[in-house]
Amino acid sequence: MTRSTPFNGVFTALVTPFTEGGSIDWSAYDRLIDQQLEAGIVGLVPVGTTGEAATLDEDEALAVIAHTVKRAGNLCYVLAGTGSNVTKKTVAATRKAADAGAHGALLITPYYNKPTQDGLIAHFSAVAEATSLDLMLYSVPGRTGVAIEAQTASHLARTYQNIVALKEAGGDPARVTALRAACGAGLAVHCGDDGLALPFFALGAVGLTSVLSNYAPKEVVALYTAWSEGRWADALTLHERLSPLAAAMFIESSPSPVKRALSFSGLMGDHVRLPLVPLSPAGDASLRNAILNAGATGL
Repeated sequence: MTRSTPFNGVFTALVTPFTEGGSIDWSAYDRLIDQQLEAGIVGLVPVGTTGEAATLDEDEALAVIAHTVKRAGNLCYVLAGTGSNVTKKTVAATRKAADAGAHGALLITPYYNKPTQDGLIAHFSAVAEATSLDLMLYSVPGRTGVAIEAQTASHLARTYQNIVALKEAGGDPARVTALRAACGAGLAVHCGDDGLALPFFALGAVGLTSVLSNYAPKEVVALYTAWSEGRWADALTLHERLSPLAAAMFIESSPSPVKRALSFSGLMGDHVRLPLVPLSPAGDASLRNAILNAGATGL
């Protein structure tokens, strides 16, 4: 068993529901949060990539974070997405998230700028020195163009007590071993890819930040629970059942697929903000097929 941290378990990278007119659909958001809590999700991540953070203005982003804190109460951990490719803005957003009651902040590597590892150290150090919040670093080179090297993560975790976790979404389970070798038990590793959750757990990741759990929270929690309780065969069965569905959530740019899935169940509309567009007819057919094959509900 891995050591217990606040990050043990499944966190949901929440979508941000929109009305047809493009404003935030707060009623749908409440329904989404309530469903997550009922399913046993232990962490909520508002204003991340899945929440279309890039298209939210600063006031909207803060409102979503504050609303999540208020709706969830003390029932789960709220990890607010506050990262950007501007250090000054990231510091300001993280401070505001702390004031809004978030328990921690998720910090993506600066995108487009493509900083060096020394640049990443300087960027994350500036945030860590400006707040006492728990900080989870987020390495997703497919979106940002730069990964957090294991030695960089080690330096940051050993230098700052509030840099406590890293979400790894580079698609390579071997990264868990490299991070654990460099950082020891001082840095909790989270899986950032639903389809790799089981191998990540086997290699020492303590939890999962999930897109799929927006739509199928009970099933994703069941996978983690089976693993954590040592029911390996059950965990493998769930992994194999959910794997095609997890892949379907990225058949087109996220979160268009998961929002379409949520619209099937009537939880919310599938509206996204430009430059994203709703799922194509071909994507819709593939998603429906994956849902039916997984035996999921909502169609």
